[in-house]
Amino acid sequence: MPTNSYSQKFDISKSQELKNKLSNFSFEETAHALWRAKGSGVTVTLYKSGKILVQGTGTENFIHEYLGQNVEKQTTLNLPTEKNDKIEHSFTSWIGTDESGKGDYFGPLIIASVAITPKNQEILGNLGIKDSKKLDDKQIAQLAIKIKQNSLFSIVTITPQKYNELYKSFNNLNKLLAWGHARAIENILEKAPDGSIKNAISDKFGDESFIKNALMKNGKNINLIQRVRAESDLAVASASVLARDEFVKRIDKLSSEFGISLPKGASSLVLEAAKEFVNKHGKSQLNRVAKLHFKTTKEIL
Repeated sequence: MPTNSYSQKFDISKSQELKNKLSNFSFEETAHALWRAKGSGVTVTLYKSGKILVQGTGTENFIHEYLGQNVEKQTTLNLPTEKNDKIEHSFTSWIGTDESGKGDYFGPLIIASVAITPKNQEILGNLGIKDSKKLDDKQIAQLAIKIKQNSLFSIVTITPQKYNELYKSFNNLNKLLAWGHARAIENILEKAPDGSIKNAISDKFGDESFIKNALMKNGKNINLIQRVRAESDLAVASASVLARDEFVKRIDKLSSEFGISLPKGASSLVLEAAKEFVNKHGKSQLNRVAKLHFKTTKEIL
């Protein structure tokens, strides 16, 4: 059964950091709480005592997306263990997709896809590839080289400027994500021999129809599986490595270009860097480095 309620201790010193990530949520005051936030299918309350309460049909997705690896240490969530969370299937060839930069104020949104085939499955399986959140940037960079050497892959880079344009058009982050995942899948299908890959796996976010609706001619007949914590799959984990590697390179390049260290994430350090950027380059240039719909923008302007 899906988990529709989650309660656990939370480090309240990270309250603002979490709040910044919830850019699409609406906030309200409530008794005995620092804040309450409501999003699609989920309500999150952070109490002054340091307890966080997540409720609603989107609970599992919220835990995975916003609380990250901490959730794997909990035993009260009734979520699958890592050992039992592997996606079982009989595919001989399939595509995995994943993204990086979604929760980061600075930098692009990167969506990557990797194809697993009989030719590379054993090779990649022996590299120790796993969800990029469990690897450091040096490990990611080394694995990314080997994945690219042994795979059909695609990396879709949505620069901050393009991201801001698309966000205005879609007015929905999940639809924007779906558009990127669909492009990454289509790019692989264009490179693969006709009909040789009929399956794809992605992380689940929002309405499952979003990616399917965004697929074009090449992808309309593909069997698409979407599920929470899809990074347990080899193809999705490989895609997560490529996406993270590209994101790190891109944000480092932006930092060098503008002469300011642009931190990852959406913490208080990000807010200070954003203020420094505006003071140095002007608010008109913020569009080139940041995702403007984040609450951070309102806080600095």
